Amino acid sequence: MNALRALLSGIVDYAGLFPPAALDMQTAVRNYASYRRDPAAWMLGRFVVPIARLDDLVAAWSTIDADGAAWRLAALLGPDIDSDVARARAFNGANHGRAAIDSLEGRLSSESEIEHAASLVRDSFELFAEIPVEPDPGRLIDEIRRVSVLAKFRTGGVTPDAIPSSDVVVRFIRRCLDAEVPFKATAGLHHPLRADYPLSYDSNAPHGVMFGYLNLFLAAGFMVAGMDDATAAALLDERDPSAIVIGTETMAWRDHSIETSALRLLRAEIALSFGSCSFREPVDELRSISSLV
Repeated sequence: MNALRALLSGIVDYAGLFPPAALDMQTAVRNYASYRRDPAAWMLGRFVVPIARLDDLVAAWSTIDADGAAWRLAALLGPDIDSDVARARAFNGANHGRAAIDSLEGRLSSESEIEHAASLVRDSFELFAEIPVEPDPGRLIDEIRRVSVLAKFRTGGVTPDAIPSSDVVVRFIRRCLDAEVPFKATAGLHHPLRADYPLSYDSNAPHGVMFGYLNLFLAAGFMVAGMDDATAAALLDERDPSAIVIGTETMAWRDHSIETSALRLLRAEIALSFGSCSFREPVDELRSISSLV
């Protein structure tokens, strides 16, 4: 396994149902089925679906060729967490061999909400508790660790004010590292590198300086290896493609390098994945800067 694959294997959880793509279920399902056969399928992770739309997902399967390994699903909890967890269990029982919900994700903004959700899913699902990055999330991350679940945070949105600062993102990663809590990211990570991009697919969409997923995951890897927060924030802000060197055995940013074994460990135990409403953008833009895709 080369360094790029160590960093990016299975990293993109496909969330085509969600803004800014906001595709209908049939189109999103057809896309995901196609991506599973793509040469870059090694970068593809789970299909993300709200639990409230599981029936729509089952109906859409009848329109595609879904042969092959069972689909891995990340299911989003709604306001009635007790009911949704029961529904997720029932779905898995009814769809054995075709699909499996192996992770649940929910917006859980208090210690009590995190504790309650964790009590419902224990030994059944991974649970990602999506928590706010502001104010300092340290207390919530400590609770996530205490109840043995995982963290999730947002790095963007469809308006410029939804994009947190680099310092705030670094603080979130540092709190997770200090607490030994694995995390995933979502929103605003369609592109490999930090730059100014439209925030939606509308012709008059506002622009914002979005984070790059290479910047984010490399920063996490270097922070594990001892990089200080100020330097990690500078890496998050890096816009020069030539500053990130993608080799076969290492990846490097300026004077810092990280080996394949460290990247593999990072992805297995710390920085798990990111959600994106596009799979083509993360893949095609990476191909434009690396022949190793």
